[in-house]
Amino acid sequence: MLNNRPIGSKESTLEHFCKLNINDPVHVYRMTGIICTIGPSCQKVEVLKDMMASGMNIARLNFSHGSYEYHGTTIKNIRTAISTFEDRITVGIALDTKGPEIRTGLICGSGTAEVALRKGAKIKLTTDIQKASKCSAEELYVDYQQIAKVLKVGSHVYIDDGLISLSVDSIVGNDIYCTIENGGKLGSKKGVNLPGTKCDLPAVSEKDTKDLLFGVEQGVDMIFASFIRNADGVRAIRRVLGERGRFIKIIAKIENHEGVENSIPSTKMTFYHFLSADEIIREADGLMIARGDLGIEIPPEKVFVAQKMLIARCNIAGKPVICATQMLESMTTKLRATRAESSDVANAVLDGADCVMLSGETAKGDYPVQTLMTMCQICIEAESVMNCRNYFEDVLQCTSKTSDITQVLAIAAVSAAFSCSASAIVVLTSSGHSSRLISKFRPSVPIIAITREAQSARQMQLFRGVLPVYYKQPRNPDWMADVDLRVQYGMKIGQGLGIIKSNTLIVVVTGWTKGSGHTNTMRLLRVP
Repeated sequence: MLNNRPIGSKESTLEHFCKLNINDPVHVYRMTGIICTIGPSCQKVEVLKDMMASGMNIARLNFSHGSYEYHGTTIKNIRTAISTFEDRITVGIALDTKGPEIRTGLICGSGTAEVALRKGAKIKLTTDIQKASKCSAEELYVDYQQIAKVLKVGSHVYIDDGLISLSVDSIVGNDIYCTIENGGKLGSKKGVNLPGTKCDLPAVSEKDTKDLLFGVEQGVDMIFASFIRNADGVRAIRRVLGERGRFIKIIAKIENHEGVENSIPSTKMTFYHFLSADEIIREADGLMIARGDLGIEIPPEKVFVAQKMLIARCNIAGKPVICATQMLESMTTKLRATRAESSDVANAVLDGADCVMLSGETAKGDYPVQTLMTMCQICIEAESVMNCRNYFEDVLQCTSKTSDITQVLAIAAVSAAFSCSASAIVVLTSSGHSSRLISKFRPSVPIIAITREAQSARQMQLFRGVLPVYYKQPRNPDWMADVDLRVQYGMKIGQGLGIIKSNTLIVVVTGWTKGSGHTNTMRLLRVP
């Protein structure tokens, strides 16, 4: 078996792929987290219970839609569903912000009116507020007051998720005269993208501020922050969250060219001189690759390049990374995923994503539970063919030497797990920091993370391979006795799930005293 190869005898990717067999059994525990967007199709407690039992790790609330009353009810339903499992299942709750955005005005007639934009026709964009409710096929209001200053002749403007595209012919004052390159029917209040154009939109809109404070009141576990362009955007969100929300994780959503690193070497694409993603990765608690808007801001054929690059950078930094948008889109209305979608999910796993996400598929789809189960199965299949030993050595090679005891111990624990074919790694953690570092080095076995902090348990659902276990028993005054009790509890959980078998070895990582930052001990235990 691959996992029994000694360190140093690295198997090539081609050798590994040649040994694959479609009839080989898969492992029992899924390592990749699955995030499900909660909407009308799955808001009820009974459906949520089915989704949790089927493998949902994080519930996402999309604040681009819905009232506070609606989202408050959803959060209550999620917690009611969780409570029925008696701490056997831990599910995180994520608030996804609407983010700063540019939108068109209202079409003349009514809120549901549409106009037909014809390819080759001329149209004027204006910021004149008097035209905000009088949009037509000849004149379109845009709510970004600085748009005439940031665009230039030859720039492109995309409307309604890129379905309609305009080319800028001239700019006169605050009016922008364009040619319609790709037409279609246009409704009211549609999103506007300005690919390759640096905008000075606020990092946190007025609506976002209210939504974030609502999230703090509701006790959400993480924020999926939309349209993050630089580290300042992350810091702005932290300021809004304040002292009460200081433990909430911030996942920066990369949705435009400013959030992506690496210029694209083409003389025809001079606007792709991207800002570094590294500063965002350093400041945020993780990244989400939101491929929908990203595929409008950069050419669609470049999205996979950005995906691989951002996942790799997060893997090296030890920060969780989520791959999202249109992963199983066809299952919104159909019971079976397409081959392309299955390959897309599998390749995100093979790229190194910690989590994959379902959006409209679960929020408004006809088959939310079946879609989730399909994604679970694809993830398990993909994980079963990963060359984890090579991945460990690649991450290790890209990691600078350090005197940080927890990271050194994490490396040793993963190396030991490979060397002795351990069935699991059991780690005792308060904040989840130790489990995150172990996850960074991508062991081939689950990481059973025992914590007394309920929020830490929910947040650890972000980390690949981590099985968070919320331990509610009171502390034993004898520290070592307390450690042994928690380790035994983790072993019991692992055995109950079929992860840990009798007479196998497990790697145990603990600390010398209570609290975060004291992890310094590794042991190998034989399971009775």
